[in-house]
Amino acid sequence: MKASKIVISPFIALIRFYQSAISPFFPSACRYSPTCSQYTIEALQKHGLFKGGWLGLKRIARCNPWGGRGYDPVPEKKCSHKH
Repeated sequence: MKASKIVISPFIALIRFYQSAISPFFPSACRYSPTCSQYTIEALQKHGLFKGGWLGLKRIARCNPWGGRGYDPVPEKKCSHKH
């Protein structure tokens, strides 16, 4: 297992706990697809703890009655090599 997966796995476990044990007791309120919790998991897996966590927090902050709605996927990683 890569070091980055070891670092993010406790955070993903917390989100999955929320998805299975807490979220079902509240009405669905997420305005986006994928849901904010699934988006955060994907962001952590794709971008790592710091950038993925930041993307997840920004998404949660946007998920409000005055924010947007609709399909909002996790952005792709930018290519880091120069030509």
